[in-house]
Amino acid sequence: MLDPSQSEEELADVVANYAPPWLISGIVHMLILIVMALIMLPQFFRPEVELTAEIYAEKLGNQLEFDSPFAGTDREKLEEPLWTPPDLPKVTDPFAAPPPSELVPDGATSTSDIQAQVIGYALKGRDAGSKQALLGLYGGTKTTQAAVQLGLQWLARQQRKDGSWSLTGPYPNGCETENPEAATALALLAFQGDGNTHKTGQFRDNVSRAWNWLLQQQDANGNFFHEGNFNHPFYTQGLCTIAICEIYGMTKDERFREPASRAIDYAIKSQSSEGGWRYSPNADSDVSVTGWIVMALQSARMAGFEVPQDVFRKVERFLDRIALEGGSKYPYQKGGQASLAMTAEGLLMRQFLGWSHSDDRLVKGLAWITQPVNLVNFERDRDVYYWYYATQACHHMEGEFWEKWNGVMRQALPEQQIKTGPQAGSWDPVKPSRDAWANEGGRLYVTCLSIYCLEVYYRHLPLYSPRALRLVGGL
Repeated sequence: MLDPSQSEEELADVVANYAPPWLISGIVHMLILIVMALIMLPQFFRPEVELTAEIYAEKLGNQLEFDSPFAGTDREKLEEPLWTPPDLPKVTDPFAAPPPSELVPDGATSTSDIQAQVIGYALKGRDAGSKQALLGLYGGTKTTQAAVQLGLQWLARQQRKDGSWSLTGPYPNGCETENPEAATALALLAFQGDGNTHKTGQFRDNVSRAWNWLLQQQDANGNFFHEGNFNHPFYTQGLCTIAICEIYGMTKDERFREPASRAIDYAIKSQSSEGGWRYSPNADSDVSVTGWIVMALQSARMAGFEVPQDVFRKVERFLDRIALEGGSKYPYQKGGQASLAMTAEGLLMRQFLGWSHSDDRLVKGLAWITQPVNLVNFERDRDVYYWYYATQACHHMEGEFWEKWNGVMRQALPEQQIKTGPQAGSWDPVKPSRDAWANEGGRLYVTCLSIYCLEVYYRHLPLYSPRALRLVGGL
């Protein structure tokens, strides 16, 4: 019997000795349930903050290693392109400085607003904080990024003591003609495309030494070209101008402002009466050289420099005159046949010049480019120049065009990269088949353009995408 005068310890002993086993078991199980409830209940009321991975198959059965920054978003909905009304008013100046962000009533942002704002944020994807998220959003993988790093390591090993690079060697299968300014700009664009500058990044010493050399090559007029083939001058100028505008845009180092301004002015003053550029100042025009100079002027806008609107209007008129099939395809020059490379380059310029995402000519041209027979293929019609421009145009377009192109490109390029030996990290320009630019560009050229393709996920923000713009803080 229990005595009220007994202590708590004595009462507990009595209960333990006289209580039936079922009661003891029930008490123990009740205590266990209470403890488990205390552990589990907070999990049901904790806010969901984890990021959900968007799935891209690198190969069938393999999942993309980088997470998408957009949690809980259905894949099909996420990949739906941002279509714009066909009667959207033409942008007065698609290259103007970004205006204040204004959202339209339905929450979407107009294409013209996106294109204008992307100009000021286009290089932000290279920042360490944005790169990983953009890789996940646009289908990059650890394999593509490893290929970029291996390629940059090869380039670093080829740098000469004075900070420059050579198109002809010391590696095998170099270019037939030397052009150290072009070679150095090509290498710089690969390093800078991955976020390296003369101040930050794993390869900052290589970038710093390269700029110490390249700045000394520019003359008082802004021209960088000194040595090479008759057709090299404005390819060289385009490459060097892109590189110097990028480094200024990425760092705002005043050391680069005045040389960049001179390079931009030289390009503008050299525009031909036809509206484009070719081999000599103020001569004739072709799509190939014009594309490099337009990219240089676009890079100038990205860095905050002003480019007169009339320069772009002249380019637009030039493209209008030579376009084929209503503007969906382009030849090298007027009267020529359309080619994949010139069409990709022409359509990229059209994107820069303000064509909307839903423009029928753009859609038709990219549909041709993304036909299975025209995708990246090292065994047939190998052309890294074409791949470079098509990669950019499809990336800006996003949606089904980008998925078709990227699904092949991100596998084929890493697979063909040399993995061992002294040339590890490079792409052989003649194996397994000869690239269209094996002689005129050589190993360094082919390697650099291959790296650019694999950096595309973060190299420039897509022109039409509010998602990417929000990701880097632009909306």
